[in-house]
Amino acid sequence: MTFIDFQTEPTRYRHWRLEFDGDIAYLIMDVDPAGGLAEGYELKLNSYDLGVDIELNDAVQRLRFEHPEVRAVVIKSGKDNVFCAGANIRMLGKSTHGHKVNFCKFTNETRLSIEDASEHSKQTYICAINGNAAGGGYELALAADHIMLVDDRRSAVALPETPLLAVLPGTGGLTRVTDKRKVRRDRADVFCSIEEGIRGTKAVEWKLVDEVVPNSKWKDAVAARAKEIAARSDRPTDAKGIKFNPLARKIEGDRVSYPNVTVEIDRARGLANVTVKGPSQPVPASADAAQALGDAFWPLAVARELEDAILHLRANEAAIAVVLLRTEGNAQGVLDHDAFLAKSQDHWLMREIRHYLKRTLKRIDVTPKSFVALIEPGSCFAGTLAELAFAADRSLMLIGTREGDNRQPAAITLGEANFGAYPMGNGLTRLETRFLGEPETLEAAKAKIGVAVEGEEAVELGLVTLGLEDFDWDDELRVMLEERASFSPDALTGMEANLRFAGPETMETKIFGRLTAWQNWIFQRPNAIGEQGALKLYGTGVSPTYARDRV
Repeated sequence: MTFIDFQTEPTRYRHWRLEFDGDIAYLIMDVDPAGGLAEGYELKLNSYDLGVDIELNDAVQRLRFEHPEVRAVVIKSGKDNVFCAGANIRMLGKSTHGHKVNFCKFTNETRLSIEDASEHSKQTYICAINGNAAGGGYELALAADHIMLVDDRRSAVALPETPLLAVLPGTGGLTRVTDKRKVRRDRADVFCSIEEGIRGTKAVEWKLVDEVVPNSKWKDAVAARAKEIAARSDRPTDAKGIKFNPLARKIEGDRVSYPNVTVEIDRARGLANVTVKGPSQPVPASADAAQALGDAFWPLAVARELEDAILHLRANEAAIAVVLLRTEGNAQGVLDHDAFLAKSQDHWLMREIRHYLKRTLKRIDVTPKSFVALIEPGSCFAGTLAELAFAADRSLMLIGTREGDNRQPAAITLGEANFGAYPMGNGLTRLETRFLGEPETLEAAKAKIGVAVEGEEAVELGLVTLGLEDFDWDDELRVMLEERASFSPDALTGMEANLRFAGPETMETKIFGRLTAWQNWIFQRPNAIGEQGALKLYGTGVSPTYARDRV
Protein backbone atom coordinates (compact mmCIF):
# COMPACT_ATOMS: atom_id res chain seq x y z
CA MET A 1 0.00 0.00 0.00
CA THR A 2 1.26 3.48 -0.86
CA PHE A 3 2.10 5.49 2.25
CA ILE A 4 0.00 8.67 2.29
CA ASP A 5 1.68 11.67 3.88
CA PHE A 6 -0.51 14.64 4.73
CA GLN A 7 2.46 16.94 5.26
CA THR A 8 3.48 19.29 2.46
CA GLU A 9 4.38 22.96 1.90
CA PRO A 10 4.14 25.45 -0.98
CA THR A 11 7.55 24.75 -2.56
CA ARG A 12 6.44 21.12 -2.99
CA TYR A 13 3.03 21.87 -4.53
CA ARG A 14 2.42 20.30 -7.93
CA HIS A 15 -1.19 21.34 -8.36
CA TRP A 16 -1.76 24.75 -6.74
CA ARG A 17 -0.14 28.19 -6.79
CA LEU A 18 -0.54 31.07 -4.38
CA GLU A 19 -0.32 34.66 -5.61
CA PHE A 20 -0.90 37.79 -3.55
CA ASP A 21 -2.22 41.26 -4.29
CA GLY A 22 -2.28 43.19 -1.03
CA ASP A 23 -5.07 41.81 1.13
CA ILE A 24 -6.25 39.43 -1.61
CA ALA A 25 -4.81 35.97 -2.25
CA TYR A 26 -5.33 34.02 -5.45
CA LEU A 27 -5.42 30.25 -4.94
CA ILE A 28 -4.85 28.93 -8.44
CA MET A 29 -5.69 25.35 -9.39
CA ASP A 30 -3.29 24.13 -12.07
CA VAL A 31 -3.21 20.36 -11.70
CA ASP A 32 -0.22 18.47 -13.06
CA PRO A 33 -1.73 15.60 -15.10
CA ALA A 34 1.26 13.41 -14.27
CA GLY A 35 1.16 14.23 -10.56
CA GLY A 36 -1.30 11.62 -9.33
CA LEU A 37 -0.85 10.10 -5.90
CA ALA A 38 -0.79 6.63 -7.47
CA GLU A 39 -0.05 5.18 -10.89
CA GLY A 40 -2.56 4.31 -13.58
CA TYR A 41 -4.39 7.58 -14.21
CA GLU A 42 -3.81 11.11 -15.49
CA LEU A 43 -5.29 14.14 -13.77
CA LYS A 44 -6.72 15.70 -16.91
CA LEU A 45 -8.86 18.86 -17.03
CA ASN A 46 -7.93 19.91 -13.49
CA SER A 47 -9.45 16.72 -12.11
CA TYR A 48 -8.13 15.81 -8.70
CA ASP A 49 -7.19 13.02 -6.35
CA LEU A 50 -6.28 12.99 -2.66
CA GLY A 51 -2.85 14.46 -3.39
CA VAL A 52 -4.43 17.57 -4.93
CA ASP A 53 -6.65 17.97 -1.88
CA ILE A 54 -3.77 17.52 0.57
CA GLU A 55 -2.13 20.55 -1.05
CA LEU A 56 -5.39 22.51 -0.95
CA ASN A 57 -5.85 21.76 2.75
CA ASP A 58 -2.30 22.88 3.44
CA ALA A 59 -2.82 26.12 1.51
CA VAL A 60 -6.03 26.93 3.38
CA GLN A 61 -4.30 26.39 6.73
CA ARG A 62 -1.25 28.44 5.77
CA LEU A 63 -3.37 31.33 4.53
CA ARG A 64 -4.98 31.55 7.97
CA PHE A 65 -1.74 31.38 9.95
CA GLU A 66 1.01 32.66 7.68
CA HIS A 67 -0.97 35.47 6.01
CA PRO A 68 -3.09 37.38 8.53
CA GLU A 69 -3.12 40.32 6.10
CA VAL A 70 -5.20 38.34 3.59
CA ARG A 71 -8.90 39.20 3.83
CA ALA A 72 -10.26 37.53 0.72
CA VAL A 73 -9.18 34.44 -1.20
CA VAL A 74 -10.09 33.87 -4.84
CA ILE A 75 -10.08 30.27 -6.03
CA LYS A 76 -9.60 30.15 -9.78
CA SER A 77 -8.22 27.92 -12.50
CA GLY A 78 -4.76 28.26 -14.00
CA LYS A 79 -5.91 26.59 -17.22
CA ASP A 80 -7.78 28.21 -20.10
CA ASN A 81 -11.45 27.39 -20.54
CA VAL A 82 -11.60 24.76 -17.80
CA PHE A 83 -12.21 25.21 -14.10
CA CYS A 84 -12.26 21.71 -12.59
CA ALA A 85 -13.62 18.38 -13.84
CA GLY A 86 -14.02 17.07 -10.29
CA ALA A 87 -12.64 13.88 -8.79
CA ASN A 88 -10.65 11.86 -11.30
CA ILE A 89 -12.84 9.02 -12.57
CA ARG A 90 -9.95 6.68 -13.38
CA MET A 91 -8.66 7.16 -9.85
CA LEU A 92 -12.07 6.32 -8.40
CA GLY A 93 -12.38 3.27 -10.64
CA LYS A 94 -8.98 1.90 -9.53
CA SER A 95 -9.15 2.81 -5.85
CA THR A 96 -10.16 0.47 -3.06
CA HIS A 97 -13.49 1.17 -1.47
CA GLY A 98 -11.78 2.33 1.70
CA HIS A 99 -9.59 4.79 -0.16
CA LYS A 100 -12.59 6.25 -2.00
CA VAL A 101 -14.49 6.86 1.21
CA ASN A 102 -11.47 8.29 3.06
CA PHE A 103 -10.76 10.51 0.05
CA CYS A 104 -14.32 11.85 0.09
CA LYS A 105 -14.16 12.39 3.86
CA PHE A 106 -10.89 14.35 3.75
CA THR A 107 -12.19 16.40 0.83
CA ASN A 108 -15.34 17.19 2.84
CA GLU A 109 -13.22 18.34 5.77
CA THR A 110 -11.19 20.58 3.47
CA ARG A 111 -14.33 22.19 2.06
CA LEU A 112 -15.59 22.73 5.61
CA SER A 113 -12.28 24.35 6.58
CA ILE A 114 -12.79 26.84 3.74
CA GLU A 115 -16.25 27.67 5.09
CA ASP A 116 -14.82 27.90 8.61
CA ALA A 117 -12.19 30.39 7.38
CA SER A 118 -14.88 32.57 5.80
CA GLU A 119 -17.14 32.47 8.86
CA HIS A 120 -14.72 32.62 11.76
CA SER A 121 -11.49 34.12 10.39
CA LYS A 122 -13.14 36.63 8.06
CA GLN A 123 -10.83 35.39 5.34
CA THR A 124 -13.65 35.13 2.84
CA TYR A 125 -13.50 32.77 -0.14
CA ILE A 126 -14.69 33.67 -3.62
CA CYS A 127 -14.78 31.19 -6.49
CA ALA A 128 -14.21 32.48 -10.02
CA ILE A 129 -15.35 29.83 -12.51
CA ASN A 130 -13.95 30.12 -16.03
CA GLY A 131 -14.90 26.95 -17.91
CA ASN A 132 -16.83 23.95 -16.68
CA ALA A 133 -17.09 23.19 -12.97
CA ALA A 134 -18.38 19.64 -12.87
CA GLY A 135 -18.96 17.30 -9.94
CA GLY A 136 -16.28 17.89 -7.34
CA GLY A 137 -15.25 21.02 -9.22
CA TYR A 138 -18.63 22.59 -8.51
CA GLU A 139 -18.53 21.19 -4.97
CA LEU A 140 -15.29 23.12 -4.47
CA ALA A 141 -17.06 26.25 -5.66
CA LEU A 142 -19.96 25.57 -3.30
CA ALA A 143 -17.58 25.90 -0.34
CA ALA A 144 -16.97 29.56 -1.23
CA ASP A 145 -19.16 32.38 0.04
CA HIS A 146 -19.50 33.98 -3.39
CA ILE A 147 -19.49 32.22 -6.78
CA MET A 148 -18.80 34.04 -10.05
CA LEU A 149 -19.31 32.41 -13.45
CA VAL A 150 -18.00 33.73 -16.75
CA ASP A 151 -20.78 34.19 -19.31
CA ASP A 152 -19.14 32.84 -22.46
CA ARG A 153 -21.81 30.35 -23.59
CA ARG A 154 -19.48 27.45 -22.68
CA SER A 155 -18.79 27.70 -18.95
CA ALA A 156 -21.27 25.85 -16.75
CA VAL A 157 -21.78 24.29 -13.33
CA ALA A 158 -22.89 20.67 -13.03
CA LEU A 159 -23.35 17.74 -10.67
CA PRO A 160 -23.47 14.90 -13.22
CA GLU A 161 -22.58 11.95 -10.94
CA THR A 162 -26.00 10.30 -11.08
CA PRO A 163 -26.47 10.28 -14.89
CA LEU A 164 -22.80 9.58 -15.67
CA LEU A 165 -21.43 7.41 -12.86
CA ALA A 166 -24.36 5.89 -10.94
CA VAL A 167 -23.12 7.47 -7.69
CA LEU A 168 -23.80 10.68 -5.77
CA PRO A 169 -21.74 13.83 -5.38
CA GLY A 170 -19.40 12.68 -2.62
CA THR A 171 -18.38 15.95 -1.00
CA GLY A 172 -21.60 17.59 0.07
CA GLY A 173 -22.90 18.74 -3.30
CA LEU A 174 -26.52 17.75 -2.83
CA THR A 175 -26.69 19.16 0.69
CA ARG A 176 -24.95 22.45 -0.09
CA VAL A 177 -27.19 23.03 -3.12
CA THR A 178 -30.35 22.78 -1.01
CA ASP A 179 -29.23 23.85 2.48
CA LYS A 180 -26.60 26.47 1.70
CA ARG A 181 -27.55 27.81 -1.73
CA LYS A 182 -31.29 27.32 -0.99
CA VAL A 183 -31.97 25.93 -4.47
CA ARG A 184 -35.54 24.77 -4.88
CA ARG A 185 -35.91 21.00 -4.52
CA ASP A 186 -37.50 20.50 -7.96
CA ARG A 187 -34.84 22.58 -9.65
CA ALA A 188 -32.13 20.70 -7.75
CA ASP A 189 -33.65 17.44 -9.04
CA VAL A 190 -33.36 18.69 -12.63
CA PHE A 191 -29.86 20.08 -12.08
CA CYS A 192 -28.53 16.81 -10.63
CA SER A 193 -30.05 14.75 -13.44
CA ILE A 194 -28.37 16.37 -16.45
CA GLU A 195 -24.83 15.90 -17.69
CA GLU A 196 -24.32 19.27 -19.37
CA GLY A 197 -25.09 21.43 -16.33
CA ILE A 198 -26.47 24.97 -16.29
CA ARG A 199 -24.82 28.19 -17.50
CA GLY A 200 -25.34 31.91 -17.78
CA THR A 201 -28.19 33.87 -16.22
CA LYS A 202 -30.17 30.70 -15.57
CA ALA A 203 -27.46 29.62 -13.10
CA VAL A 204 -28.02 32.89 -11.22
CA GLU A 205 -31.81 32.58 -11.40
CA TRP A 206 -31.60 29.08 -9.91
CA LYS A 207 -29.18 30.31 -7.17
CA LEU A 208 -26.43 27.97 -8.36
CA VAL A 209 -24.04 30.93 -8.66
CA ASP A 210 -24.17 34.53 -7.40
CA GLU A 211 -23.33 36.39 -10.58
CA VAL A 212 -22.33 35.93 -14.20
CA VAL A 213 -19.88 38.28 -15.87
CA PRO A 214 -19.17 38.80 -19.59
CA ASN A 215 -15.81 37.43 -20.71
CA SER A 216 -14.64 40.92 -21.71
CA LYS A 217 -15.01 42.18 -18.13
CA TRP A 218 -14.03 39.01 -16.32
CA LYS A 219 -10.60 39.82 -14.86
CA ASP A 220 -11.55 43.31 -13.68
CA ALA A 221 -14.86 42.11 -12.23
CA VAL A 222 -13.20 39.35 -10.20
CA ALA A 223 -10.61 41.77 -8.79
CA ALA A 224 -13.27 44.37 -7.97
CA ARG A 225 -15.52 41.84 -6.22
CA ALA A 226 -12.56 40.53 -4.19
CA LYS A 227 -11.65 44.06 -3.06
CA GLU A 228 -15.25 44.77 -2.09
CA ILE A 229 -15.50 41.59 -0.01
CA ALA A 230 -12.06 42.09 1.54
CA ALA A 231 -13.11 45.52 2.78
CA ARG A 232 -15.73 43.91 5.07
CA SER A 233 -13.18 41.82 6.99
CA ASP A 234 -11.80 42.53 10.45
CA ARG A 235 -8.49 40.79 9.73
CA PRO A 236 -5.52 42.83 10.99
CA THR A 237 -3.80 45.03 8.43
CA ASP A 238 -0.35 45.14 10.04
CA ALA A 239 0.08 41.72 11.68
CA LYS A 240 2.85 39.32 10.74
CA GLY A 241 2.07 35.66 10.30
CA ILE A 242 3.87 32.66 11.73
CA LYS A 243 5.58 29.98 9.68
CA PHE A 244 4.42 26.39 9.74
CA ASN A 245 7.60 24.34 9.95
CA PRO A 246 7.65 20.65 9.00
CA LEU A 247 6.38 18.50 11.86
CA ALA A 248 9.09 16.75 13.88
CA ARG A 249 7.64 13.31 13.20
CA LYS A 250 9.48 10.01 13.53
CA ILE A 251 8.10 6.76 12.14
CA GLU A 252 9.95 3.80 13.62
CA GLY A 253 8.30 0.44 13.01
CA ASP A 254 4.94 0.48 14.75
CA ARG A 255 5.62 3.76 16.56
CA VAL A 256 4.90 7.26 15.29
CA SER A 257 6.16 10.01 17.56
CA TYR A 258 5.98 13.79 17.71
CA PRO A 259 7.10 16.11 20.51
CA ASN A 260 3.60 16.13 22.07
CA VAL A 261 1.84 13.08 20.60
CA THR A 262 2.82 9.42 20.40
CA VAL A 263 1.12 6.61 18.45
CA GLU A 264 2.00 3.00 19.30
CA ILE A 265 0.37 0.31 17.20
CA ASP A 266 -0.44 -3.18 18.48
CA ARG A 267 -1.16 -5.05 15.25
CA ALA A 268 -1.90 -8.36 16.93
CA ARG A 269 -4.82 -6.79 18.77
CA GLY A 270 -5.80 -4.33 16.03
CA LEU A 271 -5.43 -1.26 18.21
CA ALA A 272 -3.40 1.91 18.56
CA ASN A 273 -2.42 3.74 21.73
CA VAL A 274 -2.42 7.52 21.19
CA THR A 275 -0.88 9.52 24.03
CA VAL A 276 -1.13 13.32 24.12
CA LYS A 277 1.21 15.22 26.42
CA GLY A 278 0.19 18.32 28.30
CA PRO A 279 2.29 21.50 28.15
CA SER A 280 5.77 21.40 29.66
CA GLN A 281 6.18 25.20 29.75
CA PRO A 282 4.10 27.85 31.55
CA VAL A 283 1.83 30.14 29.55
CA PRO A 284 3.59 33.06 27.84
CA ALA A 285 3.41 36.54 29.32
CA SER A 286 1.31 37.91 26.44
CA ALA A 287 -0.27 37.02 23.11
CA ASP A 288 2.71 38.61 21.35
CA ALA A 289 5.05 36.42 23.41
CA ALA A 290 2.98 33.39 22.39
CA GLN A 291 3.24 34.42 18.75
CA ALA A 292 7.01 34.68 19.14
CA LEU A 293 7.02 30.95 19.94
CA GLY A 294 5.55 30.32 16.48
CA ASP A 295 4.30 26.82 15.78
CA ALA A 296 6.05 25.56 18.95
CA PHE A 297 3.38 27.20 21.15
CA TRP A 298 1.79 24.17 22.85
CA PRO A 299 -1.88 24.54 21.82
CA LEU A 300 -0.92 25.01 18.17
CA ALA A 301 1.76 22.32 18.22
CA VAL A 302 -0.59 19.74 19.75
CA ALA A 303 -3.36 20.60 17.27
CA ARG A 304 -1.03 20.04 14.30
CA GLU A 305 0.49 16.83 15.67
CA LEU A 306 -2.78 15.23 16.75
CA GLU A 307 -4.37 16.09 13.40
CA ASP A 308 -1.52 14.44 11.50
CA ALA A 309 -1.68 11.37 13.75
CA ILE A 310 -5.43 10.95 13.20
CA LEU A 311 -5.08 11.35 9.43
CA HIS A 312 -2.20 8.86 9.42
CA LEU A 313 -4.31 6.27 11.23
CA ARG A 314 -7.20 6.84 8.83
CA ALA A 315 -5.24 6.61 5.60
CA ASN A 316 -2.43 4.19 6.43
CA GLU A 317 -3.80 1.93 9.18
CA ALA A 318 -7.19 0.74 7.98
CA ALA A 319 -6.95 -2.54 9.94
CA ILE A 320 -6.53 -0.71 13.24
CA ALA A 321 -10.04 -0.80 14.67
CA VAL A 322 -9.66 0.67 18.16
CA VAL A 323 -7.79 3.77 19.30
CA LEU A 324 -7.01 4.08 23.00
CA LEU A 325 -6.71 7.75 23.95
CA ARG A 326 -4.37 8.59 26.80
CA THR A 327 -2.93 11.82 28.18
CA GLU A 328 -0.06 12.59 30.50
CA GLY A 329 1.17 15.72 32.21
CA ASN A 330 -0.10 18.51 34.40
CA ALA A 331 -3.83 19.24 34.26
CA GLN A 332 -3.42 22.77 35.55
CA GLY A 333 -1.01 23.53 32.73
CA VAL A 334 -3.72 22.64 30.20
CA LEU A 335 -6.29 24.79 32.01
CA ASP A 336 -3.83 27.70 32.16
CA HIS A 337 -3.28 27.54 28.39
CA ASP A 338 -7.04 27.35 27.82
CA ALA A 339 -7.59 30.43 29.96
CA PHE A 340 -4.81 32.24 28.12
CA LEU A 341 -6.41 31.50 24.73
CA ALA A 342 -9.82 32.60 26.03
CA LYS A 343 -8.67 35.96 27.30
CA SER A 344 -6.64 36.59 24.11
CA GLN A 345 -9.42 35.99 21.56
CA ASP A 346 -9.10 39.54 20.26
CA HIS A 347 -5.63 38.56 19.00
CA TRP A 348 -5.89 37.12 15.50
CA LEU A 349 -3.47 34.22 16.13
CA MET A 350 -5.04 33.07 19.39
CA ARG A 351 -8.41 33.05 17.62
CA GLU A 352 -6.96 30.94 14.82
CA ILE A 353 -5.40 28.45 17.24
CA ARG A 354 -8.67 27.84 19.04
CA HIS A 355 -10.43 27.19 15.72
CA TYR A 356 -7.64 24.83 14.69
CA LEU A 357 -8.13 22.84 17.90
CA LYS A 358 -11.85 22.75 17.12
CA ARG A 359 -11.22 21.36 13.62
CA THR A 360 -8.74 18.76 14.89
CA LEU A 361 -11.25 17.48 17.44
CA LYS A 362 -13.86 17.31 14.68
CA ARG A 363 -11.56 15.00 12.73
CA ILE A 364 -11.86 12.51 15.60
CA ASP A 365 -15.65 12.78 15.49
CA VAL A 366 -15.76 11.56 11.88
CA THR A 367 -12.91 9.01 11.96
CA PRO A 368 -14.07 5.39 11.45
CA LYS A 369 -12.33 3.92 14.47
CA SER A 370 -13.64 3.00 17.91
CA PHE A 371 -12.20 5.54 20.36
CA VAL A 372 -11.81 4.63 24.02
CA ALA A 373 -10.39 7.14 26.53
CA LEU A 374 -8.39 5.65 29.40
CA ILE A 375 -8.22 7.99 32.38
CA GLU A 376 -5.44 6.73 34.65
CA PRO A 377 -3.14 8.13 37.35
CA GLY A 378 -0.81 10.74 35.86
CA SER A 379 -3.20 11.66 33.05
CA CYS A 380 -4.29 15.22 32.30
CA PHE A 381 -7.78 14.99 30.83
CA ALA A 382 -8.45 18.63 31.61
CA GLY A 383 -10.06 21.43 29.59
CA THR A 384 -9.14 21.02 25.94
CA LEU A 385 -7.68 17.55 26.52
CA ALA A 386 -10.86 16.49 28.36
CA GLU A 387 -12.55 16.90 24.98
CA LEU A 388 -10.72 13.72 23.93
CA ALA A 389 -12.66 11.81 26.58
CA PHE A 390 -15.93 13.36 25.45
CA ALA A 391 -15.14 12.63 21.79
CA ALA A 392 -14.47 8.98 22.63
CA ASP A 393 -17.16 6.33 22.18
CA ARG A 394 -16.46 5.14 25.72
CA SER A 395 -14.29 6.34 28.60
CA LEU A 396 -12.88 4.30 31.48
CA MET A 397 -11.49 5.79 34.69
CA LEU A 398 -9.31 3.95 37.16
CA ILE A 399 -10.59 4.54 40.68
CA GLY A 400 -7.84 5.59 43.06
CA THR A 401 -4.25 4.61 42.28
CA ARG A 402 -2.32 1.55 41.21
CA GLU A 403 -0.29 -0.34 43.74
CA GLY A 404 3.22 1.07 43.83
CA ASP A 405 2.23 4.15 41.80
CA ASN A 406 2.78 7.41 43.68
CA ARG A 407 1.10 9.61 41.07
CA GLN A 408 -2.12 11.47 41.82
CA PRO A 409 -5.34 9.47 41.38
CA ALA A 410 -6.98 9.54 37.98
CA ALA A 411 -9.24 12.55 37.51
CA ILE A 412 -11.03 14.58 34.89
CA THR A 413 -11.01 18.37 35.24
CA LEU A 414 -13.49 20.55 33.41
CA GLY A 415 -12.67 24.05 32.22
CA GLU A 416 -14.53 26.88 30.55
CA ALA A 417 -13.30 25.53 27.21
CA ASN A 418 -15.57 22.49 27.58
CA PHE A 419 -18.66 24.69 27.53
CA GLY A 420 -18.45 26.49 24.18
CA ALA A 421 -14.98 26.65 22.67
CA TYR A 422 -15.18 23.49 20.58
CA PRO A 423 -18.61 22.87 19.06
CA MET A 424 -19.16 19.67 17.11
CA GLY A 425 -20.63 19.48 13.64
CA ASN A 426 -24.12 19.51 15.17
CA GLY A 427 -23.49 22.98 16.63
CA LEU A 428 -23.46 21.70 20.22
CA THR A 429 -20.53 21.15 22.55
CA ARG A 430 -19.58 17.54 23.28
CA LEU A 431 -20.99 17.87 26.79
CA GLU A 432 -24.27 19.31 25.46
CA THR A 433 -24.44 16.38 23.06
CA ARG A 434 -23.58 13.94 25.85
CA PHE A 435 -26.28 15.31 28.14
CA LEU A 436 -28.92 15.96 25.49
CA GLY A 437 -32.24 16.57 27.22
CA GLU A 438 -30.54 16.70 30.64
CA PRO A 439 -29.89 20.40 31.32
CA GLU A 440 -29.64 19.75 35.05
CA THR A 441 -26.81 17.24 34.48
CA LEU A 442 -25.00 19.76 32.30
CA GLU A 443 -25.33 22.40 35.01
CA ALA A 444 -24.04 19.98 37.64
CA ALA A 445 -21.00 19.38 35.48
CA LYS A 446 -20.51 23.12 34.98
CA ALA A 447 -20.46 23.60 38.75
CA LYS A 448 -17.32 21.43 38.84
CA ILE A 449 -15.20 23.67 36.62
CA GLY A 450 -11.63 23.62 37.91
CA VAL A 451 -12.22 20.66 40.25
CA ALA A 452 -10.31 17.41 39.75
CA VAL A 453 -13.24 14.94 39.67
CA GLU A 454 -12.20 11.41 40.59
CA GLY A 455 -13.61 7.90 40.50
CA GLU A 456 -17.19 7.34 41.56
CA GLU A 457 -18.01 11.05 41.41
CA ALA A 458 -16.96 11.21 37.75
CA VAL A 459 -19.24 8.24 37.03
CA GLU A 460 -22.09 9.80 38.98
CA LEU A 461 -21.75 13.09 37.08
CA GLY A 462 -21.76 11.20 33.77
CA LEU A 463 -18.29 12.42 32.80
CA VAL A 464 -17.00 8.87 32.20
CA THR A 465 -18.66 5.65 31.12
CA LEU A 466 -17.21 3.35 33.75
CA GLY A 467 -15.07 3.54 36.87
CA LEU A 468 -12.94 0.49 37.73
CA GLU A 469 -10.77 -0.50 40.65
CA ASP A 470 -7.15 -1.41 40.01
CA PHE A 471 -7.78 -5.14 40.46
CA ASP A 472 -10.52 -5.09 37.78
CA TRP A 473 -8.89 -2.69 35.33
CA ASP A 474 -6.80 -4.99 33.14
CA ASP A 475 -9.39 -7.77 32.85
CA GLU A 476 -12.33 -5.46 32.15
CA LEU A 477 -10.36 -3.58 29.51
CA ARG A 478 -9.24 -6.82 27.86
CA VAL A 479 -12.79 -8.19 27.72
CA MET A 480 -14.15 -4.94 26.31
CA LEU A 481 -11.51 -4.84 23.56
CA GLU A 482 -12.00 -8.50 22.68
CA GLU A 483 -15.75 -7.94 22.42
CA ARG A 484 -15.19 -4.93 20.16
CA ALA A 485 -12.88 -6.94 17.93
CA SER A 486 -15.57 -9.61 17.49
CA PHE A 487 -18.05 -7.19 15.89
CA SER A 488 -18.35 -6.37 12.20
CA PRO A 489 -16.18 -3.33 11.39
CA ASP A 490 -18.83 -2.15 8.90
CA ALA A 491 -21.58 -2.29 11.51
CA LEU A 492 -19.38 -0.50 14.06
CA THR A 493 -18.59 2.30 11.60
CA GLY A 494 -22.28 2.85 10.95
CA MET A 495 -23.20 2.57 14.63
CA GLU A 496 -20.52 5.02 15.80
CA ALA A 497 -21.30 7.56 13.09
CA ASN A 498 -24.97 7.52 14.09
CA LEU A 499 -24.39 7.77 17.83
CA ARG A 500 -21.76 10.51 17.81
CA PHE A 501 -24.04 13.22 16.45
CA ALA A 502 -27.07 13.32 18.69
CA GLY A 503 -29.21 16.43 18.64
CA PRO A 504 -29.99 18.89 15.86
CA GLU A 505 -29.16 18.13 12.25
CA THR A 506 -26.95 20.65 10.47
CA MET A 507 -25.55 20.87 6.99
CA GLU A 508 -22.31 19.41 8.33
CA THR A 509 -23.88 16.41 10.08
CA LYS A 510 -26.01 15.72 7.00
CA ILE A 511 -22.92 15.70 4.80
CA PHE A 512 -20.98 13.28 6.98
CA GLY A 513 -23.99 11.12 7.82
CA ARG A 514 -24.85 10.69 4.17
CA LEU A 515 -21.24 10.06 3.24
CA THR A 516 -20.84 7.36 5.88
CA ALA A 517 -24.10 5.61 5.09
CA TRP A 518 -25.42 6.30 1.60
CA GLN A 519 -22.32 7.09 -0.39
CA ASN A 520 -20.47 4.26 1.31
CA TRP A 521 -23.21 1.86 0.23
CA ILE A 522 -23.76 3.25 -3.28
CA PHE A 523 -20.03 3.09 -4.03
CA GLN A 524 -20.25 -0.68 -3.43
CA ARG A 525 -23.24 -1.40 -5.63
CA PRO A 526 -22.75 -3.29 -8.93
CA ASN A 527 -24.51 -0.47 -10.80
CA ALA A 528 -21.46 1.65 -9.99
CA ILE A 529 -18.50 -0.74 -9.73
CA GLY A 530 -19.69 -4.00 -11.33
CA GLU A 531 -18.25 -5.19 -14.64
CA GLN A 532 -21.16 -3.46 -16.41
CA GLY A 533 -21.23 -0.59 -13.91
CA ALA A 534 -20.93 3.09 -14.76
CA LEU A 535 -17.59 3.70 -13.03
CA LYS A 536 -15.98 0.74 -14.81
CA LEU A 537 -17.34 1.67 -18.26
CA TYR A 538 -16.95 5.45 -18.09
CA GLY A 539 -15.14 6.76 -21.16
CA THR A 540 -15.33 3.47 -23.09
CA GLY A 541 -18.34 4.43 -25.19
CA VAL A 542 -20.26 1.45 -23.82
CA SER A 543 -23.41 2.19 -21.84
CA PRO A 544 -23.68 0.66 -18.37
CA THR A 545 -26.20 -2.05 -17.63
CA TYR A 546 -28.14 -1.46 -14.43
CA ALA A 547 -29.96 -3.86 -12.16
CA ARG A 548 -33.37 -2.24 -12.03
CA ASP A 549 -34.53 -3.39 -8.61
CA ARG A 550 -34.87 -0.62 -6.03
CA VAL A 551 -33.61 -1.64 -2.59
